[in-house]
Amino acid sequence: MVKSEKKEEENLSQDNNLSKKEMEKTTDLKKEESVDEKLKNAQDKLLRSMAEMENQRRRFEKEKEEAFEFGGFNFARESLSLLDNIDRAINSFKNDEKLKNNKDLNKIINGIDIVKKDLISIFKKNGIEAIECIDKKFDPNFHQAMLEIENSTKEPGTIIQEVQKGYMMKNRLLRPSLVGVAKKTVEKADKK
Repeated sequence: MVKSEKKEEENLSQDNNLSKKEMEKTTDLKKEESVDEKLKNAQDKLLRSMAEMENQRRRFEKEKEEAFEFGGFNFARESLSLLDNIDRAINSFKNDEKLKNNKDLNKIINGIDIVKKDLISIFKKNGIEAIECIDKKFDPNFHQAMLEIENSTKEPGTIIQEVQKGYMMKNRLLRPSLVGVAKKTVEKADKK
Protein backbone atom coordinates (compact mmCIF):
# COMPACT_ATOMS: atom_id res chain seq x y z
CA MET A 1 0.00 0.00 0.00
CA VAL A 2 2.82 2.23 0.34
CA LYS A 3 3.24 2.33 -3.39
CA SER A 4 -0.38 3.17 -3.97
CA GLU A 5 -0.27 5.89 -1.35
CA LYS A 6 2.79 7.34 -3.01
CA LYS A 7 1.00 7.29 -6.37
CA GLU A 8 -2.01 9.01 -4.86
CA GLU A 9 0.23 11.65 -3.33
CA GLU A 10 1.98 12.14 -6.66
CA ASN A 11 -1.39 12.45 -8.37
CA LEU A 12 -2.55 14.91 -5.73
CA SER A 13 0.63 16.93 -6.04
CA GLN A 14 0.23 16.91 -9.84
CA ASP A 15 -3.38 18.04 -9.41
CA ASN A 16 -2.21 20.72 -7.02
CA ASN A 17 0.46 21.80 -9.51
CA LEU A 18 -2.17 21.94 -12.25
CA SER A 19 -4.56 23.94 -10.12
CA LYS A 20 -1.71 26.26 -9.11
CA LYS A 21 -0.86 26.74 -12.78
CA GLU A 22 -4.50 27.41 -13.62
CA MET A 23 -4.70 29.87 -10.76
CA GLU A 24 -1.55 31.60 -11.98
CA LYS A 25 -3.06 31.82 -15.47
CA THR A 26 -6.27 33.38 -14.14
CA THR A 27 -4.31 35.85 -12.00
CA ASP A 28 -2.17 36.67 -15.04
CA LEU A 29 -5.38 37.33 -16.99
CA LYS A 30 -6.64 39.53 -14.16
CA LYS A 31 -3.34 41.37 -14.18
CA GLU A 32 -3.61 41.81 -17.94
CA GLU A 33 -7.18 43.09 -17.58
CA SER A 34 -6.17 45.47 -14.89
CA VAL A 35 -3.30 46.69 -17.08
CA ASP A 36 -5.78 47.18 -19.94
CA GLU A 37 -8.14 48.98 -17.60
CA LYS A 38 -5.29 51.13 -16.35
CA LEU A 39 -4.36 51.98 -19.91
CA LYS A 40 -7.97 52.90 -20.74
CA ASN A 41 -8.23 55.00 -17.59
CA ALA A 42 -4.97 56.76 -18.39
CA GLN A 43 -6.14 57.46 -21.96
CA ASP A 44 -9.46 58.78 -20.65
CA LYS A 45 -7.71 61.07 -18.17
CA LEU A 46 -5.36 62.30 -20.88
CA LEU A 47 -8.25 63.09 -23.23
CA ARG A 48 -10.14 64.88 -20.48
CA SER A 49 -7.14 66.97 -19.47
CA MET A 50 -6.47 67.88 -23.12
CA ALA A 51 -10.10 68.94 -23.54
CA GLU A 52 -9.93 71.00 -20.34
CA MET A 53 -6.74 72.69 -21.56
CA GLU A 54 -8.39 73.53 -24.88
CA ASN A 55 -11.45 74.97 -23.11
CA GLN A 56 -9.22 77.03 -20.85
CA ARG A 57 -7.24 78.32 -23.84
CA ARG A 58 -10.48 79.40 -25.54
CA ARG A 59 -11.70 81.08 -22.36
CA PHE A 60 -8.43 83.02 -21.98
CA GLU A 61 -8.52 84.03 -25.64
CA LYS A 62 -12.09 85.33 -25.24
CA GLU A 63 -11.17 87.22 -22.06
CA LYS A 64 -8.16 88.76 -23.81
CA GLU A 65 -10.33 89.92 -26.73
CA GLU A 66 -12.92 91.40 -24.36
CA ALA A 67 -10.23 93.15 -22.33
CA PHE A 68 -8.83 94.66 -25.51
CA GLU A 69 -12.26 95.61 -26.84
CA PHE A 70 -13.78 96.92 -23.61
CA GLY A 71 -10.65 97.95 -21.70
CA GLY A 72 -11.66 101.61 -21.71
CA PHE A 73 -15.25 100.91 -20.66
CA ASN A 74 -15.05 102.77 -17.32
CA PHE A 75 -13.09 105.64 -18.87
CA ALA A 76 -15.71 105.96 -21.61
CA ARG A 77 -18.58 105.95 -19.09
CA GLU A 78 -16.97 108.73 -17.07
CA SER A 79 -16.18 110.73 -20.22
CA LEU A 80 -19.89 110.96 -21.01
CA SER A 81 -20.21 113.62 -18.32
CA LEU A 82 -18.03 115.88 -20.53
CA LEU A 83 -20.58 115.67 -23.29
CA ASP A 84 -23.43 116.32 -20.83
CA ASN A 85 -21.64 119.39 -19.44
CA ILE A 86 -21.00 120.76 -22.93
CA ASP A 87 -24.73 120.49 -23.70
CA ARG A 88 -25.58 122.19 -20.40
CA ALA A 89 -23.13 125.01 -21.15
CA ILE A 90 -24.65 125.63 -24.59
CA ASN A 91 -28.19 125.69 -23.13
CA SER A 92 -27.04 127.96 -20.32
CA PHE A 93 -25.50 130.47 -22.74
CA LYS A 94 -28.57 130.42 -24.99
CA ASN A 95 -30.98 130.96 -22.10
CA ASP A 96 -29.01 133.67 -20.26
CA GLU A 97 -30.78 137.03 -20.70
CA LYS A 98 -27.59 139.07 -20.21
CA LEU A 99 -25.71 137.14 -22.90
CA LYS A 100 -28.53 137.15 -25.46
CA ASN A 101 -27.72 140.74 -26.43
CA ASN A 102 -23.98 140.01 -26.81
CA LYS A 103 -22.97 139.86 -30.46
CA ASP A 104 -20.11 137.41 -29.71
CA LEU A 105 -22.43 134.81 -28.15
CA ASN A 106 -22.78 132.89 -31.42
CA LYS A 107 -18.97 132.69 -31.75
CA ILE A 108 -18.72 131.19 -28.24
CA ILE A 109 -21.52 128.71 -28.94
CA ASN A 110 -19.94 127.75 -32.30
CA GLY A 111 -16.59 127.13 -30.57
CA ILE A 112 -18.24 124.92 -27.98
CA ASP A 113 -20.14 123.07 -30.75
CA ILE A 114 -16.83 122.31 -32.49
CA VAL A 115 -15.47 120.76 -29.28
CA LYS A 116 -18.69 118.77 -28.90
CA LYS A 117 -18.50 117.46 -32.49
CA ASP A 118 -14.85 116.44 -31.99
CA LEU A 119 -15.75 114.58 -28.81
CA ILE A 120 -18.66 112.82 -30.55
CA SER A 121 -16.39 111.78 -33.45
CA ILE A 122 -13.83 110.35 -30.97
CA PHE A 123 -16.64 108.42 -29.30
CA LYS A 124 -17.83 107.05 -32.67
CA LYS A 125 -14.30 105.94 -33.60
CA ASN A 126 -14.27 103.92 -30.38
CA GLY A 127 -17.71 102.38 -30.93
CA ILE A 128 -19.64 104.66 -28.56
CA GLU A 129 -22.96 105.84 -29.91
CA ALA A 130 -26.05 107.49 -28.48
CA ILE A 131 -29.22 105.46 -28.01
CA GLU A 132 -32.10 106.86 -30.05
CA CYS A 133 -35.20 106.59 -27.92
CA ILE A 134 -37.79 109.30 -28.70
CA ASP A 135 -41.03 107.75 -30.04
CA LYS A 136 -39.71 104.24 -29.37
CA LYS A 137 -41.23 101.61 -27.10
CA PHE A 138 -39.79 101.62 -23.57
CA ASP A 139 -37.17 98.88 -23.13
CA PRO A 140 -35.83 98.38 -19.58
CA ASN A 141 -32.60 96.97 -21.04
CA PHE A 142 -31.72 100.37 -22.55
CA HIS A 143 -33.96 102.91 -20.81
CA GLN A 144 -34.64 104.01 -17.27
CA ALA A 145 -38.04 105.59 -16.68
CA MET A 146 -37.79 108.77 -14.65
CA LEU A 147 -41.36 109.97 -15.02
CA GLU A 148 -44.69 109.15 -16.58
CA ILE A 149 -46.47 111.77 -18.61
CA GLU A 150 -50.15 111.65 -19.42
CA ASN A 151 -50.59 111.72 -23.17
CA SER A 152 -53.63 110.82 -25.22
CA THR A 153 -51.88 110.97 -28.61
CA LYS A 154 -49.15 108.40 -27.92
CA GLU A 155 -49.50 104.75 -27.07
CA PRO A 156 -48.81 103.99 -23.39
CA GLY A 157 -45.21 102.86 -22.88
CA THR A 158 -43.86 105.08 -25.67
CA ILE A 159 -40.94 107.36 -24.79
CA ILE A 160 -41.90 110.99 -25.31
CA GLN A 161 -39.15 112.81 -23.38
CA GLU A 162 -35.42 112.24 -22.96
CA VAL A 163 -34.03 113.56 -19.67
CA GLN A 164 -30.48 112.28 -20.26
CA LYS A 165 -29.01 110.55 -23.33
CA GLY A 166 -28.01 106.92 -23.07
CA TYR A 167 -25.01 105.38 -24.82
CA MET A 168 -23.85 102.00 -26.10
CA MET A 169 -20.24 100.89 -26.47
CA LYS A 170 -20.26 98.39 -29.34
CA ASN A 171 -22.81 95.85 -28.07
CA ARG A 172 -22.73 96.78 -24.37
CA LEU A 173 -24.82 99.32 -22.52
CA LEU A 174 -22.59 102.14 -21.33
CA ARG A 175 -25.34 104.23 -19.76
CA PRO A 176 -29.14 103.86 -19.96
CA SER A 177 -31.28 106.67 -21.31
CA LEU A 178 -33.22 108.50 -18.61
CA VAL A 179 -36.65 108.98 -20.14
CA GLY A 180 -40.22 110.13 -19.69
CA VAL A 181 -42.81 107.56 -20.74
CA ALA A 182 -46.34 108.19 -21.99
CA LYS A 183 -49.18 106.85 -19.93
CA LYS A 184 -52.89 106.67 -20.59
CA THR A 185 -54.82 109.87 -19.85
CA VAL A 186 -57.02 109.36 -16.84
CA GLU A 187 -60.48 110.81 -17.37
CA LYS A 188 -62.08 112.20 -14.27
CA ALA A 189 -65.72 111.28 -13.87
CA ASP A 190 -68.03 114.06 -12.81
CA LYS A 191 -69.54 113.34 -9.41
CA LYS A 192 -72.96 114.68 -8.72
